[in-house]
Amino acid sequence: MSGTRKAYFLMHLAILLWGFTGIFGKAINMSEGMIVWYRMLISSIGLIPFLVTKKIKLPPAKEAGKIIFTGMIVCFHWIFFYASIKASNVSIALSCFSSVSLFTALLDPISKGKRPKFIEIIFSFAVIAGLYIIFSVQSLYATGIVLALISAFLGAVFTIFNKSLTEKYVAEVITFYELASGFLFFTLIMPLYLSITNTSFQFPSTLDLFYLILLGFICTSFAFTISLKALKELDAFTLNLSVNLEPLYSIIIAIILFNEHEMLNPGFFIGTAIILSSVAVHSYIKWRYHLNPPENRQPIP
Repeated sequence: MSGTRKAYFLMHLAILLWGFTGIFGKAINMSEGMIVWYRMLISSIGLIPFLVTKKIKLPPAKEAGKIIFTGMIVCFHWIFFYASIKASNVSIALSCFSSVSLFTALLDPISKGKRPKFIEIIFSFAVIAGLYIIFSVQSLYATGIVLALISAFLGAVFTIFNKSLTEKYVAEVITFYELASGFLFFTLIMPLYLSITNTSFQFPSTLDLFYLILLGFICTSFAFTISLKALKELDAFTLNLSVNLEPLYSIIIAIILFNEHEMLNPGFFIGTAIILSSVAVHSYIKWRYHLNPPENRQPIP
């Protein structure tokens, strides 16, 4: 297998593994908060061997503070994501969560004091239309839909914050700091979380512990590591473009494993098709722009 083919294989394997994160959220018989707490702990430990084999430049205190804050956002992002799955199902949560890329497209220019591009506003309205259809035909899962949208919004914020950090430090350092700080932050606020949600601290069963290990080590630490290996041959834009397949993978797997199609009506699939198509077309336009940026275009005679 050539270097490029191997890189594409590793990239899609990583995306497929990321697609299983929602599946494990459904399968693990624990609250969303406990899933996130254990996931952050296990995946942080899983990254330690990767870090000690490299000569890593540690960020100064000021930059570390930014990474820690981002880790807190990741913590809440995951909590709302798994809460959405618990309140609805994997298919609904992932179809709504797929709006994260368009949230990013809108928030990124705003964070820089610029106006969003008109084409991205159009695609955002298309996503809103798809979400409205899903909401109207699956109103039983309204809570799950709202939680998924909050998770998508936080995911976009976390992505924007990470952009500036990845320009200065290698990805594995950022990821370890974010996961470890998110774990410590959640540990500190755990009594408040348990009080608000009226739940108690949970120890996993043998089966849940097995799922958590797969989620933490395989779907987080390992998937992250092989995605970095893929980036040695591919550019970051290609990876970011392909990550849009993750919700589709998750929905297909959930339908196979949990027969979720039996709980969904045709309106859901129409709304999901609108959302995924909007994300796909938007990504294609960005890809074309990436291949031929304005500075490389020939003037019109």
